[in-house]
Formats: sequence, C-alpha cells, structure tokens
Amino acid sequence: MAVLNHDEQPGSGGLGKILAIGAAVVILLVAAYFGATMIMKPAPAPKEAPVQTKTEPPPRVAPRPVEPEPEPETPKITKPRPKKERPVEAAPAPPPPPAAPVLVVESDVPGASVFVDRKYVGATPLRTTEVTPGSHQLNASATGEEGLAQSIDVGETGETSIALKFHEVRLNAAVAVVHKHGMGSCDGRLVATPSAISYQTANKKDAFSFPLRDLDVFEIDYLKKELKVKQRGGKTWNFTDKSENADKLFVFHRDVTKAREKMAAQAR
Repeated sequence: MAVLNHDEQPGSGGLGKILAIGAAVVILLVAAYFGATMIMKPAPAPKEAPVQTKTEPPPRVAPRPVEPEPEPETPKITKPRPKKERPVEAAPAPPPPPAAPVLVVESDVPGASVFVDRKYVGATPLRTTEVTPGSHQLNASATGEEGLAQSIDVGETGETSIALKFHEVRLNAAVAVVHKHGMGSCDGRLVATPSAISYQTANKKDAFSFPLRDLDVFEIDYLKKELKVKQRGGKTWNFTDKSENADKLFVFHRDVTKAREKMAAQAR
C-alpha cells in the first residue's frame, strides 16, 4: 500500500492518486476473499469400495406334479350332402363313316372256286371288296361236287355273307305233264323236292304225294316221250307232256336222279 506523502498538497493530481489507490485496495480485497474461500472448502471424501454381500441360494422347492391336460374332444364332422349336379349332356358323337361293301363267301367244301358275273374272284373262304353293290350272278365249283349257281345282292355298305353248301341236297323241280289212264288222261304237274314227289291235278283220284326215298322206279323213255313213276309197294304212273319232244321230261328226270344219288351217298 502506498503511503500518502503529507508534503504533497491535495489537488486535482492528488485526487487521481487517491482513486487509484482505492481501486487497488478493492482488487486486493476481492482476491483475498476468493483465496480464503478456496482454502476453507473441504476436500472430497475418498471413495469407499463397495461391500460385497454373500447371497445364499433360495431354498429348493419340490416341483408340483403336472396334471395332464384333458384331451380336447374331437369335434363331430358332419359331411355336407353332395349337391346334385345336373348331368352334362355330351354332344352327340359324329356318325362313323359307312363301311365299304364286302362280299364274304364260305362253303362246306374248302377251296371252292367263286365266280361273280363270270369273273373269278377267289377261293373259299373268301372275303373281297372287288364286287360292287347291286345284283350279281354267283357261280361256284368244287372238285367232285355239282356246281352251284345263284343270284346275290351285295349291299351298299358292310358285309354281304353267302354260304355255299355243296353237300346239301337241293331239289326244286317241276314239269307240266299228262297222266295217261287206261282210258283217257288228265293234265297236271309233277313236283319233286328233297322230301317228296307229288302229282298235282284237279282230278283228286289221280293226285298223289309220297316221300322221295319211297320212289322205287323212276325211268324215262326219251323216244316214246314217257316217264314212269312207281312207289315202293304201291302204284305205277305213266306220264308224258304236250311238247314236241321229251326235253322237259328229261331235265326233270335228271334233276330228281341227281338228288336221289346224293341222298343215297350221304346215307352210306
């Protein structure tokens, strides 16, 4: 601190010095205050280490028995009734194309030759598409057998089947005749089938019919133009015709004789 010099007289210059001294005093007082405050502030307490406490495990507790949970009830499933569906109408299938015409020929004699309209088409058993639809003449022949001839109609589509029976006895013969009596005569018709020979006439007393197997005499005299018919154990009839020759009687006799021979051969 500065000491006032009493030899100096107060004035304007002395007042400034006084103010400067006062300010210095204030600064010193403030500094002294802060220094004392910091000296008097207690030091912080040292940090203590945390005390570790021993934790004992909790006492054992016996577990309670777990009761089984009840099984859930199976819900009843009700099947839904199927709905009736209306049947779906299927579209109609297109019709199949028409089958080509086929001629099928079989026979009781294998290897028989078949001719259609005089053209050879093959041997039996035969299946051919070479024959056109419509009417045709069929002829067939086999070794040792009488030839066959018949009209056939082949269809527009599909199969037309023909069965040839060489072993079958076929007989459908007829001829107009005159029956000569002891006195007079009568007109009529001789008819022969595999089952019988008969004379059909308006004169019922002269008419007859008996099985063909009972025919005992069956002879023709071409020059005399006479046909003799005799039933076994019965009567005899003599026939002629009104033709100029005996050709019709001859054909009738030939057809009946062939049928009788065939029947006799089959009976052996």
